[in-house]
Amino acid sequence: MSQAPVGGARRTPLHEVHEALNASLVDFAGWLMPLRYGSESAEHRAVREAAGLFDLSHMGEILVRGPQAAEFLDYALVGQLSAVGVGRARYTMITADHGGVLDDLIVYRLAEEEYLVVANAANSDAVLDALVLRADGFDTAVTDESAEYALIALQGPGSTRILAPLTDADLAAVKYYAGYRCTVAGHPVLLARTGYTGEDGFELFVSPESATAVWDALAKAGEPHGLLPAGLSARDTLRLEAGMPLYGNELSLDLTPYEAGLGRVVKLDKPGDFVGRAALTARAESGPTQTLVGLVGRGRRVPRKGYGVLRDGVPVGAITSGAPSPSLGKPIAIAYIAAGTDLSSGEFAVDVRGRAEVVDVVELPFYKRDR
Repeated sequence: MSQAPVGGARRTPLHEVHEALNASLVDFAGWLMPLRYGSESAEHRAVREAAGLFDLSHMGEILVRGPQAAEFLDYALVGQLSAVGVGRARYTMITADHGGVLDDLIVYRLAEEEYLVVANAANSDAVLDALVLRADGFDTAVTDESAEYALIALQGPGSTRILAPLTDADLAAVKYYAGYRCTVAGHPVLLARTGYTGEDGFELFVSPESATAVWDALAKAGEPHGLLPAGLSARDTLRLEAGMPLYGNELSLDLTPYEAGLGRVVKLDKPGDFVGRAALTARAESGPTQTLVGLVGRGRRVPRKGYGVLRDGVPVGAITSGAPSPSLGKPIAIAYIAAGTDLSSGEFAVDVRGRAEVVDVVELPFYKRDR
């Protein structure tokens, strides 16, 4: 049985679907979301080996439209969104004046003067407020369109085979980080080849009224291929294996994109000013104060967020994310380590409740799919 509603958490358009599937529901960023439907490791493996179906309707969608939409986003965000072609998408960030990350985003260019900004659920209000404030002086409108969308993700190596019979889109022509208008199971969809699992797959922006019909069609088409509905737990272990950052863990207002190893998204060479340019330029020149590393445990105890990292017994950093890895069969973690720490020698360990658990330092990501 699903858990009782938590506080005043909002329900997605697929809430009744999750209840019918006996999902374990939790309050996540103010939304009642499926944590798991059964076994989270089975859901994880389904995405790695076949396909998984996720409800992401808690994400925020913000429409930016107008003659100066491109110039505005170049100013408001760290990327050069004016260089993104119609039908394509870009991973980027919005930072404060001091360079700290307000959120990481995916921005879709729907038309010459129209963009869709997708924000994390916990930050969507803050992103909206910042964009509205920064739009002053630009001939552009910023509107919250979150209520107009449900978002469904189909992820895994079987995604194309499952989706192809249901859509009029030529999936072979749908490029990575692109968005296409099409139909799925007869319903209008913005189909994006994006995801947060490290696998090939699609994200489908649909109207709330169409969400259940599209979900059901995908679930039915996926049954012969081993598709499973997947919850937040599997989503977290999948993104962790893929080395993808989570806001509040690897990203925060206290850290710039450079600490997270994502300085490449900051386009310091784009024309004009943008919010955070001075601070980010200084950080690019001085180098980050911390760096992200991957850790693989030699034992079975799992490093968790906040646990200290030791080199030869001396504290050098802290865990930001950690979990058992279903794909590797070992505990894994991402940690921030003090810049300049010698990673090539010495014994690294994690302080797991007072006991030093030896770990190996590895390059991120932990997992890469076969291309």
